[in-house]
Amino acid sequence: QVQLVESGGGLVQAGGSLRLSCAGSGTIFRINTMGWYRQASGKQRELVATISSGDSTNYADSVKGRFTISRDNAKNTLYLQMNSLKPEDTAVYFCNAEIQPRIGVRSTVWGQGTQVTVSS
Repeated sequence: QVQLVESGGGLVQAGGSLRLSCAGSGTIFRINTMGWYRQASGKQRELVATISSGDSTNYADSVKGRFTISRDNAKNTLYLQMNSLKPEDTAVYFCNAEIQPRIGVRSTVWGQGTQVTVSS
C-alpha cells in the first residue's frame, strides 16, 4: 500500500514562510507527476503547483513568484516552499502523485492534508 504523508503546515503571520513536505512510502517503482493542491473552507480544491518526473513545473497564477515546488526522487519526497504568505493562502494543503508500484500499474494517491493558516 502506497501512502503520501504531508508535514510542515502551521500558523504563520502574513509575509512569513513555510515549507511543506510530502513523503511517499510503500512499494514504489516510480513516481511520475507530483503536485500540491489546496482547499480553503467552503471552497473547492484547487491546483497550487505540479512538477513532472523531468522537473518541469507549473504554478497557479495566484502563487507564481512566491511558491516553489521541488522533489527529491531518491527520497520519494515532494516539497513546497511558500514565501510571502498571504491570508488568502490559508487552506488545507494536499499532495498528490501518480505512482507506479510496479511496471505497468499506475495509481493516483493523495495525502491526508496539512493545515496552513496565515494570520493578517
